[in-house]
Amino acid sequence: MAKIKGTIVVDVERCKGCGICVVNCPTEVLALHRDVNAKGYNYACMAHPDRCIGCANCAMVCSDSCITVYRQKFSE
Repeated sequence: MAKIKGTIVVDVERCKGCGICVVNCPTEVLALHRDVNAKGYNYACMAHPDRCIGCANCAMVCSDSCITVYRQKFSE
């Protein structure tokens, strides 16, 4: 059976740091970064990338569509 590993890419300049993606991540991968973007917002980032399962909950709830999810299959 293949395992799925996920990763996300956040458009840092579009992210307004609302945190909706952070609370909707079932594996607690996301957090708001300490740094700010050009607009002064703390943006979402992968705090624990090894936990990402590629479920895409974060991308679905993002009101600004600034998260892209990638999935990769690994055989065991």
